[in-house]
Amino acid sequence: MTGDALRLAEALIARPSVTPDDAGCQELLKSRLAPIGFHCESIVSGPEHFRVTNLWALRRGTTPGPTLAFAGHTDVVPTGPLAQWTSDPFVPTHRNGLLYGRGAADMKSSIAAMVVAVEAFVQAHPQHAGAIGFLITSDEEGPAVDGTVRLVDILKARGEALDMCIVGEPTSVDVLGDTVKNGRRGTLSGKLTVKGIQGHVAYPQLARNPIHQVAPALAELASAEWDGGNDHFPPTTFQVSNLHAGTGVGNVIPGEAVVDFNFRFSTESTADSLKARVTTLLDRHGLEYALAWTLGGQPFLTAPGTLTDAVRAAILTECGVQAQLSTTGGTSDGRFIATICPQVIELGPRNHSIHKIDEGVEAADIDRLANIYRRVMENLLL
Repeated sequence: MTGDALRLAEALIARPSVTPDDAGCQELLKSRLAPIGFHCESIVSGPEHFRVTNLWALRRGTTPGPTLAFAGHTDVVPTGPLAQWTSDPFVPTHRNGLLYGRGAADMKSSIAAMVVAVEAFVQAHPQHAGAIGFLITSDEEGPAVDGTVRLVDILKARGEALDMCIVGEPTSVDVLGDTVKNGRRGTLSGKLTVKGIQGHVAYPQLARNPIHQVAPALAELASAEWDGGNDHFPPTTFQVSNLHAGTGVGNVIPGEAVVDFNFRFSTESTADSLKARVTTLLDRHGLEYALAWTLGGQPFLTAPGTLTDAVRAAILTECGVQAQLSTTGGTSDGRFIATICPQVIELGPRNHSIHKIDEGVEAADIDRLANIYRRVMENLLL
């Protein structure tokens, strides 16, 4: 299968699938999966102005065994200024051993490697045990409300559970396979609106400045220790992402200040405990405020075991690298899959260029990644 994954990655990159547009990527995947025994089901969801394409594909083996799923997304983030790209982001281009194009690292190379790995595995082992599935969406880089979460809801309603899942997020740092994500922190966002009284800056006694009022509370929130983390997760962190206030002129005290903030939280904290601590602190500072919360995802963890052992063994055999387990970084669709699957890990190429101008991935790593995925199936389904 030398070169097969690279060629498929190039074909996927050539499709301008800026979220939520799939641009025909999933049809290409179906054309590869259906001939090797996969039942492919397309599920379109979302409002008319934001139609999301999802693919659930399943191939059952001939003997009992676990269901191993591969998961990923065909959508990519916008390119940014085209003039800043060295080459067209939707024309796969090779320079100095790298394949360039939007989605090269995040995550069309992984999807290509998964498909080619499965093709090779099924050809060599048509009577394999268990089952192999694919969960593919075009709504991971967008709101992520009509993508993988919808597929998971459908599988839940059908009573279909997964035993193990590999998400193709780009996890490697320095070399292919050096880092495997075996969990992710939860994400909890808040929008805090602090009420004041608008007035002239020359008459502060007739106004109430919400910026001045909220500043000590923000300082305390930023310096608080929320938890100490644990063996698998770093400590929970609090970050302000936006602060809005004022009328645009320099002589008016604003009537309100709006603060956007986010928690990335470990399993040592819960969304409810964080909400309670924030509310108690704000009340203690005597603020007049409104606070709206958005829970973007619960933390999940796959303890070292069957799947992590199979993945690390495959990486060691293929790359000679001792993979490290990690839960750092942002969120992924693994948070949804973990609700129906007890073992979820993420493994993909280097993440040094994701979402950047001139996104690229080491071309040789794409076929090596396919070999890793194939070896994982050999470790689990034979």
